[in-house]
Amino acid sequence: MSLAMTKQERETFLTELHVGIMSIPEQGRGPLTVPIWYLYEPGGELRVVTGRTSRKAQLLQHAGRFSLCVQTETSPYKYVSVEGPVVAIEPADLERDRRPLARRYLGEQRGDRYIENTRGEPGHVGNVVVRMRPERWLTVDYAKA
Repeated sequence: MSLAMTKQERETFLTELHVGIMSIPEQGRGPLTVPIWYLYEPGGELRVVTGRTSRKAQLLQHAGRFSLCVQTETSPYKYVSVEGPVVAIEPADLERDRRPLARRYLGEQRGDRYIENTRGEPGHVGNVVVRMRPERWLTVDYAKA
């Protein structure tokens, strides 16, 4: 019996609220692996927002691809790992990119407060949205065991 998720199961799981773990290849070292907020719509691109001059953005620009893994924290455990090419790195828009992401992870009121509190901070000025086209998937759903 396969523990792999179907295409619909994996895409639904990826749309649910999870903190993702992003891995980006880095020359001469292990990959940079960090937690990150993300947005995904089934059949579409995966989007993350980061600082334009951050180490993540620099590595993404150089590598041109990344992996993201999301998982449940309770049994029966599930995870989805997705990898693919970066199709665009462009300036992040407050209303199109940052606010929906903050609201997804913090709720409407706390998300809006987070946006207002970080609006002028150096780490949030000049953010970019990174869009990845999913190519390879690895999934497990231990509830199928």
